[in-house]
Amino acid sequence: MDKARRAMIFIDGSNFYFKMKSLEIKNLSKFKYRELCEYIAGERLIATAGYYVGVVRAKFSDEKGQKMRLAQRKLFNHLHNQQVVVHNGYLMKNDGVYHEKGVDVKIATDLLVGAYENLYDDAIVISSDTDLLPAMQKVKELGKNVEYVGFGHQPALALQTAATRSRLLLIEELEKFVSRE
Repeated sequence: MDKARRAMIFIDGSNFYFKMKSLEIKNLSKFKYRELCEYIAGERLIATAGYYVGVVRAKFSDEKGQKMRLAQRKLFNHLHNQQVVVHNGYLMKNDGVYHEKGVDVKIATDLLVGAYENLYDDAIVISSDTDLLPAMQKVKELGKNVEYVGFGHQPALALQTAATRSRLLLIEELEKFVSRE
């Protein structure tokens, strides 16, 4: 009997959020992330599914920041309940605009550590961040497969080219994982 291939899934949370928002898919705090991961993994065993995102830190007097923090906390609980591990980066506010810091580095590091420590056979990367290209290339050199999962309406051609395999999700596929509750 063949041993099932092991997959680690790396979801770039901010990237995922903005791609879904551009498709007008809302209420991601109730999205069925684990089911999406299982759908993408297919017959492969999911070693771990990780959601990488900058954590909102807000002063008590910052009403907008507090609302964002509360919404993010609900999302984190939702992910945890679906056995999706949250990996925290930073969210910095500069001139009233929030910017993520360290998330792509964390994804790249986990891609490499997982490959070196033989924690997976296939890395499934749900992101359009081309900063991940060097890590993806090294993972392939280490004999692992890298699957790029993007969005049909906004594919990242550089990631498609660099990956061992790629797939583009369509809005019809993604809508299956929107909770109707």
